[in-house]
Amino acid sequence: MALALAPAPEWSTLEVAAVRGKSRLVTCKNIQPLKLLQPTAPGGAGHVVLSSYGGGLVAGDVIRLRISVRAGARLVLSTQASTRVFRSIDGAVAEQHTVGELGENALAVIFPDPVVLQAESRYRQRQEWHLQPTSLLLLVDWFHSGRMDQGERFAFTSLHSELRIRVAGRLVVLDRFAFTPRENIATSPANFAGYQTFFSVFLVGSPDDARFQKLGEMLARQKMPGSTGPHFNISSQDCMISVARARENVWVLRAAAHSRMALQPLCEQILAALADEELLGYNPLARKY
Repeated sequence: MALALAPAPEWSTLEVAAVRGKSRLVTCKNIQPLKLLQPTAPGGAGHVVLSSYGGGLVAGDVIRLRISVRAGARLVLSTQASTRVFRSIDGAVAEQHTVGELGENALAVIFPDPVVLQAESRYRQRQEWHLQPTSLLLLVDWFHSGRMDQGERFAFTSLHSELRIRVAGRLVVLDRFAFTPRENIATSPANFAGYQTFFSVFLVGSPDDARFQKLGEMLARQKMPGSTGPHFNISSQDCMISVARARENVWVLRAAAHSRMALQPLCEQILAALADEELLGYNPLARKY
């Protein structure tokens, strides 16, 4: 007797293409619990907002999203609000898996609100991006240690995150992070000390692309003055920032802050740079930040 094969998992999909000088959403498919919203964008870029039924992820939820940005198109992907990961009662994990593909000269800006890991939650995310040599990707990865307004800090059970970015098939970024608070002292200086929100930016593009150069220069300016000096006091900083050009075609920025508000100036600097006419031509998150 032949065994019945399990059905292939369903994926939400979105596809953006350049149509008559503007980027348009030409394919859109929602699979619960994910919802894809498309607000009106004043510029030529397409803007898609991720939302979810119930306002977050419960244990066992799995979001799978495929993204395609065709040649010459521009996409901004954001979220309606913070992604709350609710407690896991039976050990089940909430997951998000994103696979993205950018065509020649395509631009994608991925700027979500933070993932908020509530007490006893289990969360895993994987992102895979495939770029062409002339593609440009700016990706933000952001999480909170818990519901900070309620004094919750590192009360979640587990966090696993993996990001892979390839250019013309070559792996240029591999970023893995896993943390289990019960097995570590989260507030130790060797881990997170007093910081509660963690913000990473990955910029990948061609070194000859003027857009990549401008964004790279903007990120480089975010380095903290005096941070390499012998008398620099880390504990006195509300927001710590480090910036590195990891490869010829990759910039990485890392920030840790005591509060979301402490990251506000950094977010504003990045969004102001993205409003350049050569990039998005407007600030897509002006009403939020």
